[in-house]
Amino acid sequence: MVIYNTLTRKKEEFVPIDENEIKIYVCGPTVYNYFHVGNARPFVVFDTLRKYLEYKGKNVKYVQNFTDVDDKIINRASEEGVAASAISEQYIQEYYKDAEALHIGRATAHPKVTENMDEIIQFVQALIDKGYAYEADGDVYYSTRKFREYGKLSRQNIEELEAGARVEVSERKADPLDFALWKKRKSDSEAAWDSPWGMGRPGWHIECSAMSKKFLGDTIDIHAGGQDLTFPHHENEIAQSEAASGKPFANYWMHNGYITIDNEKMSKSKGNFFTVREILKEYDGETLRFFLLSGHYRSPINFSRDMMEQARSGLARMRNAKMTLLHMAAAQQAPSGYVPGNADELDPHTGMTQDEALMLEGLKTFQQRFVMAMDDDLNTADAISVIFELINVINITVKDGASAGFAKGCFLLLDELTDVLGLLRGGGMGDDEGAGEIDALVQERNEARAAKDFARADEIRDILKGKGYTLKDTPYGVQVIRE
Repeated sequence: MVIYNTLTRKKEEFVPIDENEIKIYVCGPTVYNYFHVGNARPFVVFDTLRKYLEYKGKNVKYVQNFTDVDDKIINRASEEGVAASAISEQYIQEYYKDAEALHIGRATAHPKVTENMDEIIQFVQALIDKGYAYEADGDVYYSTRKFREYGKLSRQNIEELEAGARVEVSERKADPLDFALWKKRKSDSEAAWDSPWGMGRPGWHIECSAMSKKFLGDTIDIHAGGQDLTFPHHENEIAQSEAASGKPFANYWMHNGYITIDNEKMSKSKGNFFTVREILKEYDGETLRFFLLSGHYRSPINFSRDMMEQARSGLARMRNAKMTLLHMAAAQQAPSGYVPGNADELDPHTGMTQDEALMLEGLKTFQQRFVMAMDDDLNTADAISVIFELINVINITVKDGASAGFAKGCFLLLDELTDVLGLLRGGGMGDDEGAGEIDALVQERNEARAAKDFARADEIRDILKGKGYTLKDTPYGVQVIRE
């Protein structure tokens, strides 16, 4: 597998530190609100990376933090008249709900800043002891110029940074380029922790360095996140971590591209800012996941209603292919018309004819092509194209006269590949809230037909048609097709 390494600006062969355990750290959300579609992209992309590595037989230790103390959390708590911890805990649980809808798996560990304060304080003290940080009236700052390789990730030099508007200026700083490791409490009502420098709380950048070290060690395989985190967040993490340990922080850095809204940069001020919770009111989570994986993760991707409708349509093709195969594989015997003998004779072990067994073996080339796409810097766009090509071939080869064994073999292949992408995990109807209702209507129609109440059966067919589902009577029974 090759990965584009932001640090070197080129694709490199991925060689883990330990073949028995791949260590990945992904920056998680600041939990003061529902996460938005821009946040969702790295969560989905790097969850897919983890799934793919596990598919290849690797053991992955995957850490994604929660920033549960921050100015935004404090401000939200003040507005609502509650404790900051109440806000952060509420939105951690809301994160899990939306993540589950997008089929994002739980990380090996989801450390919270507030539960790792001792490690953060120790990390800051170590930087002071090594001469990379200093205390100033209760604040602690990192001496940026003392880390000679500062800027190596974002390719920025000290002179450009010094003149840049993004540099935060404070009277307490010895140098305008220095950044906060520890912030002195501003008021008695503000959340704060005791430290050698007085009551306060950590700066944003130090949190990830300390938690990555605690859960994964000094050097990790992959550090990942959105492109917007490259500078200053990830640049500062490198400076802190490598100054403290004297070792490389991460061997590979992966960053996903931006999301635009109707071809404009997403911005609260422009009013084109959508949370995942808002999107889930109109589209199911699998459709959003499909959309986020439909382009290469490093390329910008445009979120629009047209693009989401295309995603919905594409996912419906996948779901219908899955349901067709499940439907046919459920048959206990070959349909009428099978003539035993020669190549048409069903193997008692596989439930397939000899010709079908050969065809199924040939379909495994799609698995190889899928792996090639994913091995090429996690190219999910090409991997999805391979799946659609597989579906086209399946639609041609799996006819009403195919054996249940062949249909099952095709289903298992399709299910294996879509599982890597976290798709088709919610059954035939996906994760639609109305899936149970659809099943109930299909069952009622079957009962009406059995009772020769054809008027009611036709009425139910029309109801289902109005909901976007077509019924197809096959030798195996009734098949539900999503339009």
